[in-house]
Amino acid sequence: MTQKTYKIIFMGTPDFAVPGLKAIASDSRFEIVAVLTQKDKPVGRSQELKPTPVKAAALELGLKVLQPNRVKNIAEKLKKLSPDFIVVIAYGQILNEEVLNIPKIACINVHASLLPKYRGASCLQAPILNGDQETGVTIMLMSKGLDTGDILRQEKIELNGTEILETLHDKLSEFGASVLGDTLVNFANGKIIPQKQDESLASYVKVIDKKDGLINWQNDAALIERKVRAFNPWPGVFTYLDGKMIKIIKAEISTSENTMEIGQIFEENKQLYVKCGQNSLRILELQLEGKKATDSSSFLAGHSGVLGKKLE
Repeated sequence: MTQKTYKIIFMGTPDFAVPGLKAIASDSRFEIVAVLTQKDKPVGRSQELKPTPVKAAALELGLKVLQPNRVKNIAEKLKKLSPDFIVVIAYGQILNEEVLNIPKIACINVHASLLPKYRGASCLQAPILNGDQETGVTIMLMSKGLDTGDILRQEKIELNGTEILETLHDKLSEFGASVLGDTLVNFANGKIIPQKQDESLASYVKVIDKKDGLINWQNDAALIERKVRAFNPWPGVFTYLDGKMIKIIKAEISTSENTMEIGQIFEENKQLYVKCGQNSLRILELQLEGKKATDSSSFLAGHSGVLGKKLE
């Protein structure tokens, strides 16, 4: 019996989507007829146009790349490709009903949370920020709502309280890619019954902005430590000393007793600490504005005058 080959239109933009693209491209059960991604963006001081990670990967694979301002503008062109599936991973646009109805079988989305928890853009940061014990990947049918479609498959991973955004991003990206192909084929063959999301359990997370990285030292040290991990490497967590920005790259919670004021810098055993609203934060790695990142003992050796000062 001849194996059926499913025609795929793939839509994605950032690094997170690249493993999914490569997994589909290397699977003989699929033929990618087009890859859609966002427009090239100017970067750096030279403002040179840089392709999205998905575009770069697609061109390496010899795939056809489309970069419309809006997907709906090329809906007729996509219809002529007669796809069985449209697969979406972090594309960056809401698809209208006309586009959702193009594939013969379905539009499928890979989302980096255990839906209905954490619908929205910052689903990778949210479980770290909230101290969750697990997160995962949801593969779902797409609908007009934001991450509201019926669930085809969910896979969970445990969190141990040491994850940073970068490592969790990579782990879930590869994890989703590893189960994507089988999920598409099993759904096409009627082996998966879509499950509706429980709306009573739904929660939404907003887009993270650069200013969200500013530390409020009135907060509990545990919350600040989770923020350091959730925003590493972007947007980063920062504070100000004498008008200069300091990035906190790595830290841990300290429950040692002290009489310092909130936001005040102090030293114990040649290590740098900051008093928080509850407990203190031990700074393991930091970066002063205009300088290279360093560990706290090296920083103190050259900046002993900071002791006793308060961070803004």
